[in-house]
Amino acid sequence: MKVLKFGGTSVGSPELMKKLLDIIDPAERQIVVLSAVSGTTNSLVEIGQAYLAGDKAKAASLIKALKDKYEIFIKELFAKPEYLEQGKEVIDYHFDLLSKLSNDLFTNIEDKVILAQGELISTTLYHVYLKEIGVATVLLPALDFMKIDEDNEPMVDYITEHITPLLEARPDNKIFITQGYICRNSFGEIDNLRRGGSDYTASLIGAAIRSEEVQIWTDIDGMHNNDPRIVKGTSPIAQLSFDEAAELAYFGAKILHPQSVFPAQKYKIPVRLLNTMDPKAAGTLITNASESDKIKSIAAKDGIIAIKVQSSRMLLAYGFLRRIFEVFERYKTSIDMITTSEVAVSLTVDDTTHLADIEKELLSFGTVDIDKDQTIICVVGDFGAEKHGYAARVLEALKHIPIRMISYGGSENNMSLLISTADKTEALRSLHNRIF
Repeated sequence: MKVLKFGGTSVGSPELMKKLLDIIDPAERQIVVLSAVSGTTNSLVEIGQAYLAGDKAKAASLIKALKDKYEIFIKELFAKPEYLEQGKEVIDYHFDLLSKLSNDLFTNIEDKVILAQGELISTTLYHVYLKEIGVATVLLPALDFMKIDEDNEPMVDYITEHITPLLEARPDNKIFITQGYICRNSFGEIDNLRRGGSDYTASLIGAAIRSEEVQIWTDIDGMHNNDPRIVKGTSPIAQLSFDEAAELAYFGAKILHPQSVFPAQKYKIPVRLLNTMDPKAAGTLITNASESDKIKSIAAKDGIIAIKVQSSRMLLAYGFLRRIFEVFERYKTSIDMITTSEVAVSLTVDDTTHLADIEKELLSFGTVDIDKDQTIICVVGDFGAEKHGYAARVLEALKHIPIRMISYGGSENNMSLLISTADKTEALRSLHNRIF
C-alpha cells in the first residue's frame, strides 16, 4: 500500500484538485494525504492572531474574506447541484465554527483548532468531489489516529494501533483520504505537526502501516542541487540517502519537511519527491542507498543567530561545554552549528524566543557576542573521512566571501558554513558554478 501526499499548491485550485486523479490510481489501494488549499493556512494564522489580540472585528472580516474564496472554489469544483449543496454545507460548518470562537475565551488551544480547519476542509471537499464523479473513497479523520506525546514527538505505535483497524474494516476500498499536519496532543486536544507537517504525516503513516512507498507530490520535480529561485541552471537529484535528504531539508531545502525522512528511514520505506505539474518527471528517490564520491546539493538556511562565548575559564576545564548547553536546554532552544577553540565556543540558533534570557545567563561564563542576519550554507555529499579534495573545492568557491564559522567532520554528508545573509546569493551562485 502506498501513501501519497499532495501539498497546498497541488490542491490550490478546483482545476488542480480535479487533476489529482491523473496521479491517483482508483484501482490501487493507497492513502492520500492532503494539505490545506494554498494560502488557507496563512489566512487561518491571521485569524488566530486577530482573536489572540482581542480584535474580533478584524477576525470576522478575515473569516468572511476566506469564506468568500471558498464559495467561489466550490462553485468551480462541483458540477451537480446536490454535490454543490454538500460542498456548501462543508464550508458553512467550518466557517461557523471559526465565527463561534469569538464567544469563547481565546487561548492557544483555540488557535490550534483554527489552524486545523484548512486540512479538514480540503479533504472533505475532495472526498465529496470524488463521490460526485463516482470514485469510492473513505475519509479517515487524522484526529482518530495521529497523536504526539508530551514532548511533541509522534507516537508511531499509537498510530499503527489506531489506523490499522480503520483500514482493515474497509478491505474492498482502494482510496483512503486523510488530513496532513493535524493531530492530537497528549491531552487529547487538537494540535499540529508544525508548518510543513503534511510531509511528516505521510512519512508517519508510511511507517505505521509499513507502506511500500511514500510519495511527496509538490510543484517542483524533485529536490534540486541548489535553490532554483536564486540560481539558474539547477537540476533535480535522481537519488539521495535518507541522511543526505535530512541534512538538505533541515538546512533550507523547502520541498521536504525536515523531520519527515526519519520515520521512513527507520522502517526502510522509500520516499519519492514528485511533481504534480509534471507527473512523468523522474523526481528524487530517497532510500538508504546513495551515489558515492560526489557533492549532491547546496542549501541555505536564513534567520540564523551566531553566539560566541569567550572565557579564560574554558581552558582545560571539564564540564564547561555541558554548562553552556544546559542554558539552551533550559530554554528549549536547539543549536544548529558549533565550533570550539581553547578559550571560546561559537554556536548558532534559529529561535530568538528566549535570546535575551539566554544571553543573560551566558554572560556568567564570560563575554558574549551575538551576530544576527546570518545564513548557514549547507553543502551535502560524500564527505567521508577518507575522501579528499571536496572541502577544498567548497572553500575555493567562497574565498572572496567572509566566513563566520565552518562545521566539518560532524557528518559524513555535510559541510556547513556560516556567512552574512547579505552574501547568500553570491555564495550559492559561486558554489554552483564551481561544483556543478
